[in-house]
Amino acid sequence: MTDGHAHGPAPRASRRVRILLVAALLPVLLATVFGAIALWPSGDPVVGTVPITGGTSHFVRAEVTGFPKGGIGDGITGVTARLEQGGKAILVQVPPEQLAARMANGSRIKVMYIPEAAAYGSPYVFVDYVRTIPIAVLAIFYAVLVVAVARWRGLAAMVGLGVALAGIVVFTLPALLAGSNALAVGLVTASGVMFVVLYLAHGFSARTTTALLGTVIGLAITGAIGAWASGAANLTGLSDEVTLQLPSYAPDIDLRGVVLCGLILAGLGVLNDVTITQSSAVWELRSANPSASRRVLFGRAMRIGRDHIASTVYTIAFAYVGASLPLLLMVALLDNSFVDTITSGGIAEEVVRTLVGSIGLVLAIPITTAVAVLVVSADHPAADHPAAADGVRTPATEPIVSGA
Repeated sequence: MTDGHAHGPAPRASRRVRILLVAALLPVLLATVFGAIALWPSGDPVVGTVPITGGTSHFVRAEVTGFPKGGIGDGITGVTARLEQGGKAILVQVPPEQLAARMANGSRIKVMYIPEAAAYGSPYVFVDYVRTIPIAVLAIFYAVLVVAVARWRGLAAMVGLGVALAGIVVFTLPALLAGSNALAVGLVTASGVMFVVLYLAHGFSARTTTALLGTVIGLAITGAIGAWASGAANLTGLSDEVTLQLPSYAPDIDLRGVVLCGLILAGLGVLNDVTITQSSAVWELRSANPSASRRVLFGRAMRIGRDHIASTVYTIAFAYVGASLPLLLMVALLDNSFVDTITSGGIAEEVVRTLVGSIGLVLAIPITTAVAVLVVSADHPAADHPAAADGVRTPATEPIVSGA
């Protein structure tokens, strides 16, 4: 007869262990709730107060039908199109770079009607492409794939993600725009997101709670290091045009604080990944060898953790490279040293964000592993026999095989 722990879910933690975990996590939950209440923006909201159009200007959607030779008149480049509502044929002013980017017949475009622009060839001006259908197809395919492979757990994870994103829209963005303490906003947001995502995706268990504790500790470390790094590196948040416009519409916003909040939230997904993996690894190792000592459990789980650290180091780095490839291409054209390049402007912000998130991630792995080992061993201490402590079966622990 083989060990029953090797199959199926891990055994339920004892009442004593569950009480200790709740006692450790309850202050974090209360701090998150009261922090959200205290930081919730009051007064007139600034979200949604900046108009996109004014006067008689408005957006319409159209489908490209042709490309007149020589433009649409008076040297203005453009295309012919048909409005989606009404089917009216129109001329649309389009920047030359957009035409050079292989705009094709049948392309669905977003157009702004500006009466004053008629003096330059047409009152219809190209704004952007309409991408609703392809993005919706990708999102639906992703959702179906996740549910098909991960089943109810995948569905629960997607629900948790939706709730988390809603929380960021409803709480985090308004709080930052209102000038609330950005470090507190970032920590409250991250903590709240983890409570929702982890328990929805992985269920209420000692294993999940252990991962959550490791995540919270990692977040605290990330916040502390990020607060120091953003000040020491003079990250002002003034590295791009969009950021420069924010104070004009939200005068109370703290741009340095926005950078700090971004440092905390940037690595949240990867941090969650490694903590739940480490917690699960410890439980599985204990299930496979109930006689293993805490030292052995920790050592074996950290072998997994070290592999995870090695993979996430380049995962985070290449994620930034892929997202910022146009900026890196532009920087590559400059006659500048490598050190000056990575320590200037927006690149410096991304480098610091990557380093801070990675430090919190690396430290969270041994912390989570240690907490998981203590929790999983609390009810079933390892045998005192040296051989058993090293994971070697002794006659006392050797399983009985039927018919042996």
